[in-house]
Amino acid sequence: MKIDVYSDMVCPWCRIGKKNMSDAIETWLEQTGQTVEVSYHAYQLDPTLPPDGLPFNSVMEKKMGGAERFRPMLQRVTEAGAAVDVTFNFDKVERMPNTVLAHRITAMLPEEDEVYWIDAVMKAYFEDGKDIAKLDVLLEIAAELGLDAEEAKRLLDEGQGLDTVEQDMESAKAIGITGVPFFIINNKYALSGAYPSAQFIEAFKKISQES
Repeated sequence: MKIDVYSDMVCPWCRIGKKNMSDAIETWLEQTGQTVEVSYHAYQLDPTLPPDGLPFNSVMEKKMGGAERFRPMLQRVTEAGAAVDVTFNFDKVERMPNTVLAHRITAMLPEEDEVYWIDAVMKAYFEDGKDIAKLDVLLEIAAELGLDAEEAKRLLDEGQGLDTVEQDMESAKAIGITGVPFFIINNKYALSGAYPSAQFIEAFKKISQES
């Protein structure tokens, strides 16, 4: 079984949905012995953001129609994350970053390393409040993961990863994806949103039975 995941590192529901998917995959492996291959694809919630990003609060207040709507939404996300052991410290988040650089590094990595990179970038943003639009922040995260930060910088300077990110964005558009997380299982079945792990398991069972 294979899952293609479209997500953005600044999407809190993507982080929750990814955790639920991972929990479901682990349970599925324990129950059936069957592994699930996961590939991650780039998506940008707001591709119009400047390279350096914008202030988080002002962007979200404008998007949500004021602080009176924005703050309760953050609380709902924080509570939903806590329910699945995912932490959000929105009081530390100051920027709404452009995530192209982070996505390009994902595209440059071997597929088996993508999950660790995405987890680390999301943690740095949502828990530590780091500005993941900044190259030095991303290279620091890479080094902490044991990746070759100097080589990553060299490849970025050469333009590596950009074609893949652009292709992912075009694929998402062609598929009709307008929000993330978006999961495509076996190139046939789609789940849109932060589904609970139990619903992933039900989808796995149905697909396995049909196969």
